[in-house]
Amino acid sequence: MTVKTTRAQLAANPDLGIGNVLSTLVHNGYGLDEPTLSFDTDVDGHPAWQALTLRELEFQVAARASVFYAKGIRSRDPVAIYVSSAADLVLNYLALSRFGAIPALVNRNLPGETAAVYITRLRPVAVLTDAAHRAALGDRVEGVDQFIDVTDLAGGDPAAAPEQYRHHADDPVVITHSSGTTGMPKAVVASHSSLFASVRHRLRLPRAQGVDRMLSALPANHAAIVIATSLALSNRSQLLCLSEQSGTAVLAAVDRWQPTCVLGFAATWPELVAHDLTKYDVSSVQFWWNTGDCAHEAHIRRLISVGTRTVVNSSGVSQVTGSAFIDGLGSTEMGHSQFFITHTPDTDRYGRCIGKPHAFADIAVLDDNGDKLPVGEVGQLGVRSPTLAPGYWNDSVTTYRSRLAGYFLTGDLAYRDAEGFYYHVDRAVDAIDLGSGKRLYTAQSEERVLAANSDVLDCVVVAVKDDDGQVASAILLTLNAGADASVDRTESVKRSLPEYVAATVREVIVVNEEDIPHGPTGKVRKVVLRQQHADRLRSAAQVEPVTT
Repeated sequence: MTVKTTRAQLAANPDLGIGNVLSTLVHNGYGLDEPTLSFDTDVDGHPAWQALTLRELEFQVAARASVFYAKGIRSRDPVAIYVSSAADLVLNYLALSRFGAIPALVNRNLPGETAAVYITRLRPVAVLTDAAHRAALGDRVEGVDQFIDVTDLAGGDPAAAPEQYRHHADDPVVITHSSGTTGMPKAVVASHSSLFASVRHRLRLPRAQGVDRMLSALPANHAAIVIATSLALSNRSQLLCLSEQSGTAVLAAVDRWQPTCVLGFAATWPELVAHDLTKYDVSSVQFWWNTGDCAHEAHIRRLISVGTRTVVNSSGVSQVTGSAFIDGLGSTEMGHSQFFITHTPDTDRYGRCIGKPHAFADIAVLDDNGDKLPVGEVGQLGVRSPTLAPGYWNDSVTTYRSRLAGYFLTGDLAYRDAEGFYYHVDRAVDAIDLGSGKRLYTAQSEERVLAANSDVLDCVVVAVKDDDGQVASAILLTLNAGADASVDRTESVKRSLPEYVAATVREVIVVNEEDIPHGPTGKVRKVVLRQQHADRLRSAAQVEPVTT
């Protein structure tokens, strides 16, 4: 059966969802001996970097499911998974969802103390760990009697696996968590239908270019990897899941595995372009696919200068140097990016443009009362979409607080232009009111600094307000290799900003990457930076009041 026919049949199957993609493909005999998932670690003797066929993948998943079931885990039971390797996350989430249990995927980089509190709040029936993460948890997890080591899952009998659970559309199928950059990560529950809605949408469209060999530089615990896995299986594509997402690891994997598409977060791209891309073979890459926070122009332009893409013009079809970058804006709660825009060396719409909404998304820019704002006005970004998570696990207060006028509030500030393109300016928690109708948007300011200063690799704006309402900001810069750290860039940075924002700048500091605190997914923890710089900046604000 052709891939086109497979995709059409899957798209038309009303019972298909995140919980039963694998079993549906196997039951229908779709590409049983074709390569599917690869991992950067061995899988029960199967070599790293070599794809499991669909038949082999089903064997591994069923074997694990049989062990979980033998340990008394049943449908609707939440099970926390806190492990190191992408293989242990992906294969075990597939195994648990096979019989209706609810895997709760925990980021491997979450500190043990934080993870223990988070897992306790989940109230799981069991916790799956490896030795390192079991030690990190210690005895701090409360209310859980069963801890399972990943090595206990080896040698399971696939024939003893329970039957595929019959999921209904709104059944909880997986729990993932937010980045935790502002505090304790929030547990986000996804349903059988919600995480599959974007996959179904794509299956109804022509098969996209560049999905033959997809490399995931996404954290393997994230909702995005669950979607990517289902998309790859449904498309009969190959997907390599990396356990480590550092720039060095990702570029080495690109060089070795030669993907046609690389999936990552906004934090991934500066780590890649910090390296000399000519030292790696990235010619196979046709697309860089970003999700989560939108990416910066300065990083996008460097990535699309390498790789290859297919173009069609009056002369026919040809391959040209230079790849494409698909940007947007998404989050764990959104379930999928709600926007898309494609950048190539021939396009020039930046300025934190996140594109236009997907066909399945209903987007609004709202004021604090839930009224829709007109073109050009910045407000809260609201989303209605079949991809949205039903809410937060064991936290109805946060679930309902995130809704306004029938929309889910993403926590982002944005506006749209007359052509229907949307622009992201900041996270709501990071923006500061300067008075007189002016606001300091840290993300938008970082975009401007990067676009105007070619020797700067990345930038973080830290702003605080004192008790009298005076605002002061610091601009933290990390530089490209070879850039002179002794050069005073203060005036250059200020010139890239609106005058009322530049007036708040008290210092421009060159820092090392390790000086910037990051959360487990790589996002900058601005809340920590504000705490670190608060006293000095508030003193500066009192000395030099901001004029607006």
